[in-house]
Amino acid sequence: MRRAHRRLLPSLVSAAVLALGLSACGSGDGGSGADGTVTLTVDTFSTFGYEDLFKQYEAAHPGITIKHRNVVQLDEYLPRLEQWIAAGSGAGDVVAIEEGILTKFMAHPDKFVNLLDHGAGSLQGNFLDWKWKQALSPDGKYLVGLGTDIGGLAMCYRTDLFEKAGLPTDREKVGALWPTWDDYIATGEKYSAKVKDSKFVDGSVNLYNTILAQSASQSAGYTFFDRSGKLVAGSNPAVKNAWDTTVKIQEAGLSAGLKSFEPSWGSGFKQAKFATIACPSWMLGVIKENAGAAAAGKWDVAAIPGGAGSRGGSFLAVPKQSKHAKEAAELATYLTSVNSQIAAFKARNNLPSSPQALDDPAVKSFKNEYFSDAPVGEIYAAGAKAVKPLYLGADNNPVGQRFEDALLALEQGRLAPDAAWKKALDDAEREAR
Repeated sequence: MRRAHRRLLPSLVSAAVLALGLSACGSGDGGSGADGTVTLTVDTFSTFGYEDLFKQYEAAHPGITIKHRNVVQLDEYLPRLEQWIAAGSGAGDVVAIEEGILTKFMAHPDKFVNLLDHGAGSLQGNFLDWKWKQALSPDGKYLVGLGTDIGGLAMCYRTDLFEKAGLPTDREKVGALWPTWDDYIATGEKYSAKVKDSKFVDGSVNLYNTILAQSASQSAGYTFFDRSGKLVAGSNPAVKNAWDTTVKIQEAGLSAGLKSFEPSWGSGFKQAKFATIACPSWMLGVIKENAGAAAAGKWDVAAIPGGAGSRGGSFLAVPKQSKHAKEAAELATYLTSVNSQIAAFKARNNLPSSPQALDDPAVKSFKNEYFSDAPVGEIYAAGAKAVKPLYLGADNNPVGQRFEDALLALEQGRLAPDAAWKKALDDAEREAR
């Protein structure tokens, strides 16, 4: 789940917080009590929807206490997790691994408990085949993690702003406005001609990442790195296609120029500064939290231009450093079970990676009251099984950041289009060395 994945704090403050977090937290091992009870520490980022599941698990396992450590920002969480795993101490007994960094950890499976040794092999049918294989070693003998969710795609929009622009507000009719991204741009131009106090889309970063994930999954199946680990950002048509489409939207004056997960982006929701936002399923919770109660019923969900795709998704793993591997593996198995994935979807709209959960009436019939009772279960589950796996290289996140930075520089008028593209490629080369 690539949720809340850009830092809210300046880098120096983030580094200070990171240093304090690493020194203060110490080992994630909660130890065993004198009475034989076991405390399991679970490390997550953003929102996984596990709060009620933790309570239920503790109630059913009297000897287990769960300590949940959550870091909202993925960019704050990942460096900590990397340092904990490298150091061999500090990590929780169960840790969430976002898909963008999974490849890096898969290169060192010995740092994690092999879940096949704890009966996970019998669970393969509970996961989409490609999701299962993402965390499985090439020889099929080592399973690093169990899948949580996938990030099915849709487009969220403000019905009140669409009405103001004279555009249809019914979600079926809205989806019909933009079968392609060119149609989306044309719709945005109609919107901009009528509405002057808000923009059509939030900004470049979220949009670019969504188009890239969609385009790459429909073509080569990778983004900045091919499956051999070679940097191909400059030669992969999916990368350039996403870039060109995003630049086209910028040049049409449709973007509010907001950077995802920055304070100004959060304020933009409350102030209705934009009418649409590309929203993987996990984004629904982010929108609700940022837009607040005043915007309830003003948002809706429609099909995304360009067809099926997935952006984001995570896994639960048990670091080898855990002193309670057996209990931790059992908890990870519970949290990623079919029923738990359904519960997490209902709590936070995290789209299940389990085909059984995707087919369950509780998911398929689920409607989101905040989003005008949109049938989000039906909308997101419909294309989930058509999603193709997307390979992300070990340095995918830092390279992706360089492209985001260049797009922002272009959007803010600090670079011309050709110079921005060249800077993105040059910075990606340096990052990948």
